[in-house]
Amino acid sequence: MAQQTIGFIGLGLMGSAMVDRLIDKGYAMTITANRSRPRIDAAVARGATEVATARDVAAASDIVMLCMDTSDSVESRMRGADGVIAGLKEGAVVIDFGTSLPGSTRALGDEVAAAGGTYLDAPLGRTPTHAKDGLLNIMAAGDKTAFDKVKPVLDDLGENVFHLGALGSGHTIKLINNFFGMTVANAMAEAFAMADVAGIDRQQLYDVMSAGPLHSGMMDFVSGYGLKGDPNQLAFAIKNAAKDVGYYARMAEQAGVDSLMSKCALGALREATETGHGENMVSQMIDFYAQKMKP
Repeated sequence: MAQQTIGFIGLGLMGSAMVDRLIDKGYAMTITANRSRPRIDAAVARGATEVATARDVAAASDIVMLCMDTSDSVESRMRGADGVIAGLKEGAVVIDFGTSLPGSTRALGDEVAAAGGTYLDAPLGRTPTHAKDGLLNIMAAGDKTAFDKVKPVLDDLGENVFHLGALGSGHTIKLINNFFGMTVANAMAEAFAMADVAGIDRQQLYDVMSAGPLHSGMMDFVSGYGLKGDPNQLAFAIKNAAKDVGYYARMAEQAGVDSLMSKCALGALREATETGHGENMVSQMIDFYAQKMKP
């Protein structure tokens, strides 16, 4: 599998860390610019080959990986005369590592299959730091034969690599996971802000809450900012959280059901984004709630 050629599109914080890891493991990498020129230059300096279009990436690669911010971004790179599908090798595997809408994933899967390839969704858990060390959680789904084919590569990127069933299942589970996580994070952020309003010491609130069954990793991430001023224990921007919870709500709507719990978290995240907090980390929602609660 180390002889398989890999193409990568989307060298943001996570994608560039994954590319670094794959270069370290000896894979031949082909990349194309998306937004971050410095990260492209850094990858080229380490041995990656830069090409002009997503089509060129596909033409050079046995495995094409995308790590994009939205379903629209993935679709724009997959489709069209310069897209991945147009340049796809027979038998190639395309892997979407982003957090995308399951319906979009399944539609792209049909188009990739018609072009002679296989599409897998494989959203990620953990952080870019974990990616550099090959310790990601990878929630893969799609054709099992194709998954088995690329699993050695996924094992080089992830500590925990799951196969979760039919195409789209990975993205479905990731959206449920992120909905839950961002709802908990918002609740903890408001709890700290309410402690301020009520004249309660934040540390004492945390000590009591964390001594019981409410204690969780997400509580600690938010507390990292609320108690110590460190927003980066959960390196996830508010605008991205709003996107993911919004996708969860759309997924529920497309399934014909009404998500009650997502409404509050989504409303807060969207309002925070629209009022200038979008680039801040999710733990900094404490500041948003504190501002809202000012008399």
